[in-house]
Amino acid sequence: MNEFSENNVKKLRRTNKGRIIAGVCSGIGEYVGIDANLIRIGLAIATLFGGLGVGVYAIGWLLMPSEERDTSIVQDLIKQQQQRNATDWTGEHKPQQ
Repeated sequence: MNEFSENNVKKLRRTNKGRIIAGVCSGIGEYVGIDANLIRIGLAIATLFGGLGVGVYAIGWLLMPSEERDTSIVQDLIKQQQQRNATDWTGEHKPQQ
């Protein structure tokens, strides 16, 4: 019998505990089980050598949901756009202005 439930599954989330900017490093550190400062140092080094750290952090911020939410920023934006398209669609072409 499978004893895993939804409560036992680890979820990658941006955390409030240990948050400095957006909680990406503290969330990754908690998920992986290492100190968030090691993640921060790794991203700082990656930033110094080519700027990759800033991009990785920004992607994490956009794709990782906050611990109090179920959806990420990108998922929320896509959902808003889909709702806007569903309500704006009338089947007629709107004139260009």
